[in-house]
Amino acid sequence: MIGWGATPGPGRASIRDDVRRGLTAHPKTLPPYLFYDDAGSRLFERITELPEYYLTRAERGILASHAREIVERVRRSAEALTVIELGAGSASKTEILLGAIVEQRARCTYIPIDVSRSALAEATQRLGEALPNVTVRAMPATYDRALRALNDTPLPRLVLFLGSSVGNLSDDEASDLLRRVRFAFPGETWLLLGTDLRKAPAVLCAAYDDAAGVTAAFNKNLLVRINRELGGNFELDSFRHVARWNADESRIEMHLESMRVHEVVIDALGLRLRFDVGDTIHTESCSKYDLPRVERLLAAGGFALASTFPDRELGFALHLGVTPHSGDDDHA
Repeated sequence: MIGWGATPGPGRASIRDDVRRGLTAHPKTLPPYLFYDDAGSRLFERITELPEYYLTRAERGILASHAREIVERVRRSAEALTVIELGAGSASKTEILLGAIVEQRARCTYIPIDVSRSALAEATQRLGEALPNVTVRAMPATYDRALRALNDTPLPRLVLFLGSSVGNLSDDEASDLLRRVRFAFPGETWLLLGTDLRKAPAVLCAAYDDAAGVTAAFNKNLLVRINRELGGNFELDSFRHVARWNADESRIEMHLESMRVHEVVIDALGLRLRFDVGDTIHTESCSKYDLPRVERLLAAGGFALASTFPDRELGFALHLGVTPHSGDDDHA
């Protein structure tokens, strides 16, 4: 059974406000959700298949090895399980977990949340064909809007935040989001959190600056979107994609760096912006974690760490958290 949620994604007014706020800040920034229009979503799917981008392969491998164990731990013989995914994209990895639920003959309602309607449409069609026993309720929405609409989901429930998407947030922002998840879903709620782990900076930088230039196109697509939706006149050749390792903050930063002195006009915002050589727009941060930091993050969000599942190279991990007093007395 397949159905669409009614909650809209970020509206034009919200995009205008966020772009205005970011491009008039010092330094200039843009919010990462702007990556995911239809073209950006397609580019990101290409990124996940690149040889340099190890994250998706590592996470897929963990799920292939541990999905049954995770489902058994969360379901505990319940006849049904509700799975809610933040930033679901095309849900290609999630299909492994949903398949494990079906194998255990449990009913499953899957609620993928994403700002990209095209990615959700792809996920809904594919899952409907591959796993017809899973009820899909796709929600094209921001996290805040979706969480406000989902507080009546039945127990037990499992919230997914995969792909190291948490790394796009500061620790305070991430903990705040987890608190909102816990507030939205009272009672027994489990969380499966994906995190990339600290490793050699050269490996990290290559994952965000591939030789084929797909990540560069993904980053510059932000400017294409502003041109199309807000009447901007950004010239893509005036900017270059930059991926930097910030050791103090333990994160990769993606920037768009101006290659010349020029002005940009954004008609819908009434903005005229000057760029000098070397000026940047900070478009994304991708934090890299160790286990103590993950535990602090979960605890600040109201979850206790139950188990951690690393990949073989110890470069990526999935963490299973649970709200306290939900009946899980065997935390590992």
